[in-house]
Amino acid sequence: MNPHEYCQDKAAKSGSSFYYSFMFLPPERRAAITALYAFCREVDDVVDECHDVSLAQTKLDWWRKEVSRAYSGDPAHPVGMALKDVIGRFNLPLEQLIEIIDGMEMDLTQSRYLDFKGLQLYCYRVASVVGLLAAEIFGYQDRQTLKYAHDLGMAFQLTNIIRDVGEDARRGRIYLPIDDLQRFKVPASQIMEARYDDNFRQLMAFQAERAQQYYDQAFAQLPAADRKSQRPGLVMAAIYRTLLKEIANDGFQVLDRRTSLTPVRKLWIAGTTWVRA
Repeated sequence: MNPHEYCQDKAAKSGSSFYYSFMFLPPERRAAITALYAFCREVDDVVDECHDVSLAQTKLDWWRKEVSRAYSGDPAHPVGMALKDVIGRFNLPLEQLIEIIDGMEMDLTQSRYLDFKGLQLYCYRVASVVGLLAAEIFGYQDRQTLKYAHDLGMAFQLTNIIRDVGEDARRGRIYLPIDDLQRFKVPASQIMEARYDDNFRQLMAFQAERAQQYYDQAFAQLPAADRKSQRPGLVMAAIYRTLLKEIANDGFQVLDRRTSLTPVRKLWIAGTTWVRA
């Protein structure tokens, strides 16, 4: 298995909606975005699967060195090798890949956020930066497209947070800002114990509205000249907005279950959005 096949396998096995968003790309761009996605999965898995904080920190430090090796031409990991093939071709800055690792590292030391401003930094690092790198891979003519990519990344991460409230709580993390919890009178213990009530549903409706605002803001900033090239992001947005609607229609039952779309439905949304965009 060569490095790009490794990344393809990593992406396909994840079952992520991202996989459906770039399946229609030309081979060269598809290989690049798949390598970026595989990199994100590798560093995210370090945090989610390694319960020893010191060991996880050591592994993330190794990945920082591996990214640098990819730029110097001597990576050791299949993902690093795949990145080496694409970083120069698509102008992917080293600093942004390192910033993604910095965002994952925040999960090792911070499990709560006082307010949305604090959460924004986390979302920027783990999602908006990915969006900016993806925009480089997809191609653009107008730099306004980078503002679109930034806000779309924020929208995706906020959707992830809504979907994964219960799962994250079982890992000891609550990403919903503390001041939002206080505003809607939802104690952290209620989330940890997976207890639903009207206050919780109102809290989640507020989170969903915030995510929708970022989707709307992103779409408003996408220049017409770059709409075709940025279709993968539009595909992803269509899938994620459908997911967000499903979660809302189910009454935000995210504490004891995880709402998801079937692969067939994701494929249908991806195909129809790609054609219409």
